[in-house]
Amino acid sequence: MAHNHTKQAAKHIAHTGLDKHELSTNLIKGAVMSAGAQTGKTIMSTITKHPLLLLGIGAAIGYYAHKHRKDIVSSVSSVTDKGKDFVLQQKENLEDIVAEAKETPE
Repeated sequence: MAHNHTKQAAKHIAHTGLDKHELSTNLIKGAVMSAGAQTGKTIMSTITKHPLLLLGIGAAIGYYAHKHRKDIVSSVSSVTDKGKDFVLQQKENLEDIVAEAKETPE
């Protein structure tokens, strides 16, 4: 069954015309994502099986967050302000487009 999927993938690659560089890049990206997912799964299962490890990680994260709380708050504030500016800019752009559409007779 897996062999059939491999043939279908090869036909798709041949049909779309990926060159060797793109193919190798995509294969490497897929392998890295797969390895990362497997590593994350292993780490999470280890953490859930050892509650003291979970407590230690929580304490370390809490210490780091407390130590750098001013930087974290300023970063969040900056991102929030940039997000608000972006939304207002997009709203203005949309209003301009709607006004142009109303002016242009069809």
